[in-house]
Amino acid sequence: MSNRITVLSILLLALAFVTDAYAAKDRYEFDDPAQREAFLKLTAELRCPMCQNQNIADSDAMIAQDMRRKVFRLLQEGKSEEEVISYMKSRYGDFIYYQPPVTMGTIWLWLLPIAFAVIAVVVLIVRKQQQRTDSDAEKLAKAERILEQDKS
Repeated sequence: MSNRITVLSILLLALAFVTDAYAAKDRYEFDDPAQREAFLKLTAELRCPMCQNQNIADSDAMIAQDMRRKVFRLLQEGKSEEEVISYMKSRYGDFIYYQPPVTMGTIWLWLLPIAFAVIAVVVLIVRKQQQRTDSDAEKLAKAERILEQDKS
């Protein structure tokens, strides 16, 4: 009888933890389907600052949960998607948004690969021209040697 009570106690305790874990999952109720769409779109577009390469919709980090709640609250207050994004950017920086703005600080991220490709093409062209010039000079020298041999 004692073993049964112990087993039953353990099962009830495990059930309590499972129920708490299930209840901890975020559940958001929307009156308007457009708000729900905006919420899903925003949580997919905002990056988790802790996970760095995961959006807040997919992240289980505490900060992502807080950000989802804040997005929900802002939408419930009637804020537009742009206002929610602006709020999140002001709080967490431009990194939070998967589509960062082009600024003087970020322009080099766009220009550096292009500049590298242009420099690589120029180097290849210069080397090819040098090889042709060297090859032409070698051919001329060889022709002159043949002419000198013919004269002698």
